[in-house]
Amino acid sequence: MELANTALVNNAGSASPGSVESAAQMMVLKKAINLQTQGVMDLLGSLPPQPALASSGHLGTQLNTYA
Repeated sequence: MELANTALVNNAGSASPGSVESAAQMMVLKKAINLQTQGVMDLLGSLPPQPALASSGHLGTQLNTYA
């Protein structure tokens, strides 16, 4: 997965350190990364839970495999 936008990352690193422009670009970059993080967490949260191992019997008590 790409980190925000390549242009956004390049712009954030090109401004002179300590300037208002640099601070604004870093804030935009952080917001973009936070949005991507939230999107990934939403996707992971929508996954169904894995089935539990069988509790008795000869099959399915040691290894949980399914297609």
